[in-house]
Amino acid sequence: MEDYSDEKLEAQQIERTISDAGDSHGFTPEQQRKIIHRIDRRLVTTLGVLYMCSLMDRTNLGAANIAGMAKDLKLIENRYSIIVLIFFLPYVLFQPPATVILRKMGPRIFLTAIVILWGGCMIGFGFVKGWEQMVGLRVLLGVLEAGFFPGCAYLLSCWYTRYELQKRNAVFYLIGSMASACSGIMAYGIMQMDGLAKLAGWRWIFIIEGLITCLLGIGGYFLIVDFPELAASSWKFLNPQETAFVVARIEADRSDAIPEKFSIKEYMKNALDLKVWAFASCFGLTTTCSYAIAYFLPVILMRGMGFSIAAAQCLVAPPYVAAGIYMYGMAWLGDKYHTRGPIVAFNALLGLIGLPLLGYSKSNSVRYFGVFLATISANANVPSILTYQANNIRGQWKRALCSATLVGFGGVGGILGSTVFRQQDSPEYGPGIMTAMIANGLVIVIVGLLSVKFHLANKRADNGGKIIEGQIGFRYTL
Repeated sequence: MEDYSDEKLEAQQIERTISDAGDSHGFTPEQQRKIIHRIDRRLVTTLGVLYMCSLMDRTNLGAANIAGMAKDLKLIENRYSIIVLIFFLPYVLFQPPATVILRKMGPRIFLTAIVILWGGCMIGFGFVKGWEQMVGLRVLLGVLEAGFFPGCAYLLSCWYTRYELQKRNAVFYLIGSMASACSGIMAYGIMQMDGLAKLAGWRWIFIIEGLITCLLGIGGYFLIVDFPELAASSWKFLNPQETAFVVARIEADRSDAIPEKFSIKEYMKNALDLKVWAFASCFGLTTTCSYAIAYFLPVILMRGMGFSIAAAQCLVAPPYVAAGIYMYGMAWLGDKYHTRGPIVAFNALLGLIGLPLLGYSKSNSVRYFGVFLATISANANVPSILTYQANNIRGQWKRALCSATLVGFGGVGGILGSTVFRQQDSPEYGPGIMTAMIANGLVIVIVGLLSVKFHLANKRADNGGKIIEGQIGFRYTL
């Protein structure tokens, strides 16, 4: 049997280096914290605000639909579901190449360019004459947005060590989720512009929100920073010494701060790792629920529970606020105790409790409580699964592929989520509720299988067996 004693000594040295990362660069612990907080303010906040635009622009159909769009565009039969669904086809297909382009072009140019372009596309939604034009614009929106979320997930995972990441992912997603919390109230306010310039209120929803996206995209060009090794040249964000400190931290944590030369063969070889698809499946199952809630919650509140348009728009907000608070709390626990899988499973369990309350209770108050649990479950698991995956892979190009497959499956979840709640199933929406429950159950099963796999692999590595992810000392995060 091969002798792994030298590898064990090297692993122990790596663990010590991880805890002491940055000391050799002359920074005190307080100075190190200030550098990381500066990164948080600049990177996480900027990406979160732009993601807010992304969520707002892809999910404002629900608000526009009940504000008169359905009547004006004659959205009979399955036309609304087609408009919702068609976005996700290009959104899924264009993600793998988009992450490669992001790495080659740089995040600042790539991300801000697509944000400004889809903002212009969104303005165009306000001037469509028929539902067919709406379908065409949704296809274009899917192409433009395809690279944004996986690009952000990839960029964040490049800047932070494994046990700092979930809080940052949670804040990023939390800021974005404020779009879901506030978009209904905002849409109701914009609707009051009905008749201005002879345009219907629902058209102004698209126009105003598209203008906001364009303006924030322009601002993002001056705020988004490139990858850590290029930080010193990103608008004087970090000086060379600070840049070296950040890169050293990542190298000590997982030795993949600097990307190897791109090879399509090596890039695609990462797809042979089954856990890549397990993480992607968990994410797709979760987004089935989160997109269904985003697109159909206003409709369920109005048609299923009997609330007025104004009440339905405003009652969307409280569950998302609760989800944000819960999401950050679980992220803090996950980072502090270095745990991922149990949090993902527990969040899915909340969905299994909330969805039956939403679907099968006769009381509106109980159904609305179910909305809270279902919304918390689906939205809290988005950053949890992003971090679960990022903690258990290594390598820049593997990270790029995994971000694309993860969010690509999220797009598949969007396709399912956009079709499972059908108007003919109101007010209970039985098929949609059952689909979301099955999705949460499958998440729990997959996490259980991954936990067994990771535990056995860690135990084998501890005993001098197979090295995990090609790095001595690397251990899976359960």
